[in-house]
Amino acid sequence: MDAGSFSLSSSISTGKVRSPSRPPLQDVPSRPFLPSMRTCSTRNPSSRNNVSPAWGWIVELGDRFIPNRSAMDMDMAYYLLTETKKEKGNGFPASPSKEAYRKLLAENFLNNRTRILAFNSKPPAPSQPSFQEADAVSTRSVKPGKQRRHIPQSAERTLDAPDIVDDYYLNLLDWGSSNVLSIALGNTVYLWDASNGATSELVTLDEDSGPVTSVSWAPDGRHLAVGLNSSDIQLWDSTSNRLLRTLKGVHGTTTGGMDGTTGGARVGSLAWNNNILTSGGMDGKIINNDVRIRNHVVQTYRGHQQEVCGLKWSGSGQQLASGGNDNLLHVWDISMASSNPSPGQNQWLHRFNDHMAAVKALAWCPFQSNLLASGGGGMDRSIKFWNTHTGACLNSIDTGSQVCALLWNKNERELLSSHGFTQNQLTLWKYPSMVKIAELTGHTSRVLFMAQSPDGCTVASAAGDETLRFWNVFGSPEAPSKPAAKSTGPFGGFNHIR
Repeated sequence: MDAGSFSLSSSISTGKVRSPSRPPLQDVPSRPFLPSMRTCSTRNPSSRNNVSPAWGWIVELGDRFIPNRSAMDMDMAYYLLTETKKEKGNGFPASPSKEAYRKLLAENFLNNRTRILAFNSKPPAPSQPSFQEADAVSTRSVKPGKQRRHIPQSAERTLDAPDIVDDYYLNLLDWGSSNVLSIALGNTVYLWDASNGATSELVTLDEDSGPVTSVSWAPDGRHLAVGLNSSDIQLWDSTSNRLLRTLKGVHGTTTGGMDGTTGGARVGSLAWNNNILTSGGMDGKIINNDVRIRNHVVQTYRGHQQEVCGLKWSGSGQQLASGGNDNLLHVWDISMASSNPSPGQNQWLHRFNDHMAAVKALAWCPFQSNLLASGGGGMDRSIKFWNTHTGACLNSIDTGSQVCALLWNKNERELLSSHGFTQNQLTLWKYPSMVKIAELTGHTSRVLFMAQSPDGCTVASAAGDETLRFWNVFGSPEAPSKPAAKSTGPFGGFNHIR
């Protein structure tokens, strides 16, 4: 199990959920950036320095001298050092003829060299064609290395998200293929258009149905599924702000409270697979709903004993991953689904009980179809990788804090995780080494929800601190190479022989 917030439970007990006290999805003014004033120490404080008054930097102009033995005349140095000793050792002044001979020898043979540490003349500069030829060879033989991507350490934009429910088991944020972000704040669902920054209100629910417990965009980016605390699911057309239909009582009822009252099993997780909307509820059931037909419940998965808080379909749509508050992770195959399963029938393809806390964070790898990443709650704090074909656990990493959400980079082999206590950070990992590339901080409460833009570059994160932050963490995708021009000749459809 994993600890959730009292925000949702308190609102249910009172029967009221307050409306946002301030306008939602407005830019939060940021504090002015104050650069740190630092001083660079030098090796020799007494040397001449260039001091910048604006920053307080001390820049040393000179550097120590490193002698080069190849530039020394060792024979000349030996002669000059030993000749003086010989004269002093004799104890007698040199005769005039000997002194004249020494001067004549120094002028003609020694060329009047008196310095011991002397530099040789510089080598002649090579001709220009040699440089050009060398540059041409190096350009052909050496391939330019891939530049390391710059990852901004601060959020690109911060929006206000008042009254967002601080509950670990819910899923209140999603980014559709039409580049519109949906977020649930209390009883209201808001839409934020990333192309122009416009905000609109989709629906505000009454107290009997709310609060909103999950949102999920259909693959077309136009229709939005809204899971409710009353166990109903609403389907909305976002372009016309029109309610298309309501799936009533999908997850039955649950009994709770000291007075034995019954209520609907809230729908905390949703996932689309073409026209199939899969829902996970507090009753532990997973239900496939075909939204095209009247009797929408077509299949039911039974395996969790407590609330289902994580649902993700694989890219192929053949496998479904589910995580629950019972610390279990299931992988279901669509071919094994049954419309009316018996209580003792095992429908799951794999059942993993390695996590020690609730499993909410799930992410299918975009470049390896059978690779699944899962994250555990506060008592587990690990990210695990699974081969869903064999059922093997490939790796397990202790992150040191509650794992709330996971996202794969669509352009690089990287994984982004969001965390709760105590740093409330986003961590970017290199896969498969799982080396930390960057840690993004700014949220002051656990980062419960993450969503990825359609182009895969920007990540939106929402936390209990009532802020929605946008991070340019995954960078820009590489431009696709241009296809080779097709020949328009009479044999353009045939391959040319070379």
